[in-house]
Amino acid sequence: MKTDLDDNQDLSKQIAEAIRDAIIEGDLIVDQRLPSEAELCDKFSVGRSTVREALKRLAAQNLIRTQRGASGGAFVNRMSFEEAYGQQITTSTLLLSMNSVDFETACEARYALERACAPLSARRRTPDHVATMRAEIHRQSQPGLTDEAFCASDVAFHRALVDGAGNPVLSYQLAGAVEAMQPLMNMITYTQRDRDRIVALHTRLADAIEGADGSRADLILSELAEYTVELGQSRMSTR
Repeated sequence: MKTDLDDNQDLSKQIAEAIRDAIIEGDLIVDQRLPSEAELCDKFSVGRSTVREALKRLAAQNLIRTQRGASGGAFVNRMSFEEAYGQQITTSTLLLSMNSVDFETACEARYALERACAPLSARRRTPDHVATMRAEIHRQSQPGLTDEAFCASDVAFHRALVDGAGNPVLSYQLAGAVEAMQPLMNMITYTQRDRDRIVALHTRLADAIEGADGSRADLILSELAEYTVELGQSRMSTR
């Protein structure tokens, strides 16, 4: 573990990064107890408050957990893909908003990623994934459904398709695309889109996934992407 610190930089941040790197590199393994606060103070030649701040940073990233008692201390945590979804979504949302990514670029990325999942989902989806997609289609068809509720259902529908691929790494990577990009795109287009057309496209897509027809699912996603871009362009032209 790297212990030499730059006194001109945030010491607690450097300590947290050193411990994080040790976890990533396998020098500290899951469920292993970290050195005590006193040992870390000696190792990094810093005060206890600096070490505690570093441990707080690591806990905020779910990299460590703390336990009280005689056998307590700080331990390397086992992260799950599901627990990391929130951070991925937040980061993606901030990147999109802070860097002013244009609508077509976001659409291109979002649908390219989902189309990569479609063939896998057609082969691996479970009855539960299909049932979720069907339930969201039914919800989207309900009269009086608010725009916000329709957008949330849209996200849930596509999330089920992505998770149907049965690949947690893809699901994690697509969390930002589906749950960060999709709501932003929905906000731009929801006032102009034809709900009946969306429901029809979603129905065809669910049929393709349930029928294990990955090529057809890819074509329908391409059609949905083109329609979304059209809506975005129409929205921008009326501003």
